[in-house]
Amino acid sequence: MIELPQPVAVVCHDAGAANIILAELQADPACRVLPVIQGPALKLWQALRRGKPVLDLDNALDQARSLLSGTGWASDLEHRARQGARARGLPSAAVIDHWVNYEARFEREGRVVLPGEIWVTDDDALALAGRTFPGLPVRRRDNLYLQAQAEAITQAGAEQPGRVLYLLEPIRFSWPGLAQAGEFEALDFLAAHLNKLGASQPVQLRLRPHPSDAPGKYDAWLAAHPQLAATLDDSPTLAAAIAAAQWVVGCETAALPVALGAGKKAASTLPPAAPRCRLPHQGLLHLRDLPGMSWPAAAPAPPAGR
Repeated sequence: MIELPQPVAVVCHDAGAANIILAELQADPACRVLPVIQGPALKLWQALRRGKPVLDLDNALDQARSLLSGTGWASDLEHRARQGARARGLPSAAVIDHWVNYEARFEREGRVVLPGEIWVTDDDALALAGRTFPGLPVRRRDNLYLQAQAEAITQAGAEQPGRVLYLLEPIRFSWPGLAQAGEFEALDFLAAHLNKLGASQPVQLRLRPHPSDAPGKYDAWLAAHPQLAATLDDSPTLAAAIAAAQWVVGCETAALPVALGAGKKAASTLPPAAPRCRLPHQGLLHLRDLPGMSWPAAAPAPPAGR
């Protein structure tokens, strides 16, 4: 049960928290919801709640008795929702779906707006949120989304030998000393060391763009690497894509734990120039740690004053 006063304004933009919240709503169909859904989360909402329109933020908050929001970084929608809930005296909960950047999720333009409580879905996130926000209630919820994905992966079909699924995510900046955006540096790193995974031959590399990626973002990269015979993944669902893979790789996307939970071999592709992958999950391989790695690290910083 979603233990918040109803009706609940549900505000989501990014896909990660939206998946968790929508799974909770699927399990609690009696919950009265005032949806404010935008961005990548909107496609998820439309797929599960066909015909149910979304609302304007102020309209929803004016009618609501509580707020349940995501904590994405790609917009300020959820931040504004927490501001609006605080101004109206509404109790609020915010779902953190990952294991990184906890403070930054609640800050925009120097202003921090925390919810009344934080929801997480595993013990690592529970401990991290407790350390990051001492005194703020943190609840551990069952990850119904992960459970549903594991079941869907089991039912989705047979594994394809040699299939390597790359779960892409936007990094949007370059690591120090490197010119291109991090997601492309990580892609190049994997391409140079694809044989290190030990996948069956011939390797079939499939790139699955992030829900927030613009169409065609990786077309030039694919054209520049014809020797890989890589293609975009066209599986109808994430579960189907993971089910067909022998290996699932990515930087530190929350979909990597989904693959691990389904018993798949999974690896982080963050190269030596990047910070270490912050996913805490046991069983996750780190490509940069394998023997025989050869890849440029970040260039040294220039001397002070130059």
